Amino acid sequence: MIRLIRAEFRRLLAARLWPVALVIAVACGGGLIGLLTLVGPENFDPPMPGIDTETGVRAILGMVGYTMFIPALLGALAVPAEHRHGTIDFTFLFAPRRWQVLLSKLVTYGLAGLVYGLVLTGSGAAAFFLGAATQGVVPGLSTGLILELFARLALNMAAYTLIGVGIGALIRNQTAALAVVGGFFYLLEPLLAIIPGVSRLYPFLPAGATASLTGFSYIVDAAAEGLGTTPVQLMSPLGGGLLLLGYAVVAAVLAIAVPMRRDIT
Repeated sequence: MIRLIRAEFRRLLAARLWPVALVIAVACGGGLIGLLTLVGPENFDPPMPGIDTETGVRAILGMVGYTMFIPALLGALAVPAEHRHGTIDFTFLFAPRRWQVLLSKLVTYGLAGLVYGLVLTGSGAAAFFLGAATQGVVPGLSTGLILELFARLALNMAAYTLIGVGIGALIRNQTAALAVVGGFFYLLEPLLAIIPGVSRLYPFLPAGATASLTGFSYIVDAAAEGLGTTPVQLMSPLGGGLLLLGYAVVAAVLAIAVPMRRDIT
């Protein structure tokens, strides 16, 4: 098993995708959060409370939640990429027990997703505190709580990576897997948050769980106010964390169970 995990890490590091992903992580973390902090939520359109308030800090950090589809996309490539390049045959010949191969992918990509999240949130935290200090503003949340929220986001990204692995194992076709993951997390979920009636499902979706963990629902609430609909009621942070963990576990089980019974050709 250890050999398979090492092999997966070698395969991952040999590809150019993950170094590029880490650059994207810094851009989404340090770049995005740094820019938003320097501009200030009070200068957004529509304006939000400044970072000297709790709502303003959560607004900045909550924006990271809208980039969660990226680690999910990376995870979705774990299995389909092997089918696309025809290496899946050799992988299963080398390790006939498929569940070990699939478990090694989950472990490898889960850790890679956590590294992605730590790079993003680490650069984001540095940019946030530097931006606040540059403006001479004391954040509306304590340093410890802000770092805790960043840590929650990093764990979120590991979970989203595992969800992506599960979806990729189900679909197998690389283009289709990326389309499904990107379409759902980037387009459909935000849309479901504002459709009257359907928005009640939002707290139980991965995006709703992420919003529960960060305590950020300002944009969803503003959209509901503009449409004259009832704002969605998010779960507690613990409930959101457990829900996201449940999604990751289900995705992991499917990633192992489904390919076990499939013909690889």
